[in-house]
Amino acid sequence: MNQPLAERLRPKSLDQYIGQSHLVGPGAVLRRMIESGNITSLILWGPPGVGKTTLAKIIANTLERPFYTLSAISAGVKDVREVIDKAQRQGFFNQRNPILFIDEIHRFSKAQQDSLLGAVEQGIVTLIGATTENPSFEVISPLLSRCQVYVLKSLEKDDLLKLLDQALKHDTDLKKKKIVVKENEAILRFSGGDARKLLNILEIVVHALDHDDEIIITNDKVIAQLQQNPAMYDKNGEMHYDIISAFIKSIRGSDPDAAVYWLARMLEGGEDILFIARRLVILATEDIGLANPNALLLAQSTFNAVHQVGMPESRIILSECTIYLATSPKSNSAYAAINDAIQLVKETGNLPVPLHLRNAPTKLMKELGYAREYKYAHSYEGNFIDQQFLPDAIKNKRIYTPQNNQQEQKILERLKLWWKNRFSF
Repeated sequence: MNQPLAERLRPKSLDQYIGQSHLVGPGAVLRRMIESGNITSLILWGPPGVGKTTLAKIIANTLERPFYTLSAISAGVKDVREVIDKAQRQGFFNQRNPILFIDEIHRFSKAQQDSLLGAVEQGIVTLIGATTENPSFEVISPLLSRCQVYVLKSLEKDDLLKLLDQALKHDTDLKKKKIVVKENEAILRFSGGDARKLLNILEIVVHALDHDDEIIITNDKVIAQLQQNPAMYDKNGEMHYDIISAFIKSIRGSDPDAAVYWLARMLEGGEDILFIARRLVILATEDIGLANPNALLLAQSTFNAVHQVGMPESRIILSECTIYLATSPKSNSAYAAINDAIQLVKETGNLPVPLHLRNAPTKLMKELGYAREYKYAHSYEGNFIDQQFLPDAIKNKRIYTPQNNQQEQKILERLKLWWKNRFSF
């Protein structure tokens, strides 16, 4: 049985590896670590198809270490302990400690992660975990503190084109065929920065057109084949990100029918219900925000309830929250405000805190005027007094802009009452 194209083209060394130059390019941090021969336990965090598994295998090959791999979907505590026992036995023969690669480590339970701690701490194994989820939320603190976290990015257009060219020129099967890529926009768009998806699409299109003497790849031919084979190019679960994107955009667009449909697609596909619930919490703040602050409370309650109840009942909880968020008024003012504020900080640097806002715990600080001119708001009528809170250089800068919804219009009226012309439009 032929291996899939993505497996046939899996690189064996860093020089063959495409993408992630910020980590493995010349002089980059992970490359230096690998070349030194001293690798610490680490977590590779990034979307599917960006080379997490491949990088782990390259590290093991380069350092000539035994390589064990476990999938968090199918492995249990017993499997973890068996691997650790093997590693300990190897240690008796003075072999270098093996690398234990755990795919989708975010799916490991606390008990499973706890079972790794001792072996990682004692150096029995070097752990490399791969995750598509933020490890700060999904990996227990004691384990995370013993690992370096490296963020892998979706492949850029140039990386994907290089991979496409490599496949056509060097793959044992494809290089025998006369293949012309006349247009590449569709294959790049559908791959979405995912190397595995790009190679799967290429394989599908070539297989479908293999009856021709010359295989000419065009945008229309790619689209036609993917419409006929919706499951094939996504057989490893890459559609995960496409569907969650459609789900979020449907809620943002206030379409409860579409939102529940995409929710059902995720549930039927076996998506992690906590992943869905977490996205609802994010969405409640990013897209609904101050237009309906209760949305965050409901989303957080949904996350807690889903965590406690599990399936199949959680489908109802998720449905209720999805419909509530989809039918809620929308505002991204809080999202926009913090992004603008972060950009302002990057542009202006560490501006000094005005003297009247500074902390004054010592006599000297008080003598220097720290906090002297500060006015305590509760001492004034309406618990408000007009004074400066921003640094001098940006004292008139506006960051938060209330949007046109009932809740924020009330906020705007209060701001106008307090700050007069500052919040006039």
